[in-house]
Amino acid sequence: MVEGAGIEDATRIAGEAEALASRLVRVRAAVGRVILGQEEVVEQALITLLSGGHMLLVGVPGLGKTKLVETLGTVLGLDERRVQFTPDLMPSDILGSEILDEGQDGRRSFRFLKGPVFCQLLMADEINRASPRTQSALLQAMQEHKVAIAGEVHPLPSPFHVLATQNPIEQEGTYPLPEAQLDRFLLEIEVGYPDENAERAMLLATTGAEQARPSQAMSAEELIAAQALVRRLPVGESVLNAILRLVRGARPDTATLPAVKQHLAWGPGPRAAQALMLATRARALLDGRLSPSVEDVIALAEPVLRHRMALGFAARADGVRVAEVIAALKADLG
Repeated sequence: MVEGAGIEDATRIAGEAEALASRLVRVRAAVGRVILGQEEVVEQALITLLSGGHMLLVGVPGLGKTKLVETLGTVLGLDERRVQFTPDLMPSDILGSEILDEGQDGRRSFRFLKGPVFCQLLMADEINRASPRTQSALLQAMQEHKVAIAGEVHPLPSPFHVLATQNPIEQEGTYPLPEAQLDRFLLEIEVGYPDENAERAMLLATTGAEQARPSQAMSAEELIAAQALVRRLPVGESVLNAILRLVRGARPDTATLPAVKQHLAWGPGPRAAQALMLATRARALLDGRLSPSVEDVIALAEPVLRHRMALGFAARADGVRVAEVIAALKADLG
């Protein structure tokens, strides 16, 4: 009887996954009509949203980071807001504030005026330009999907995702993101330059009289159902062991690789393993598979780990890069 229930559940998951896979093909196509030459970035962005997480987009200006967020909001049918982070931005500019209202009878009372964080897709543009005080205003929202103002808790809409952008080259007037906030981003996605063919197509598509506009291919309710399905996908013992080996091997106190022991000051916490577990399931679903593989773990190791580990002083002085340490960890997995 238990086996029968398991088979029935597996059959139901397979049916739901098959139906969702065809819908995700339409989603990728809708995004790809607008975002050209960034297939891997689009894939990792969709993995983040299917996992129910937040993402940090890192790249030089002009590579379409803002356009990607706007496109995702339209294609997935999400209520999207944008906040330009600046040094003078205050927490109340994001979360909202209480205002004093006076009724017709002359009585005064406070009313909470919601800020832009009360949406389904919040774009935090150039997040590292805001002060640490303002950056920390997002911590509770990102982790608990609610905010507390004047002792009262206000739940955020569902789903809720923060898509932040960061410019890696212009550091004047910026504040480094604290480790606690970095850890709340499921993936750190590097946005690079497109290849020549993609840039050629981009020139022709964006400088004419008409430009491609995104169209909705999914609803918020369907995205929530997809996120629930991701959590139900089975994970094999080999994948579980690979995730644990990778994450625990990236911590200097439990590492066996010399590259980790010598070069890292600190490594990823348990949230990294949770992120990998969800992201590998989402990647499998995006590819039309019912369960993740070790190859998914290897493919997602860098975007999951690189913002959750830091080099020691000697390693930075020697020019060692975090990517090199992650490459050694991936090679150790085989």
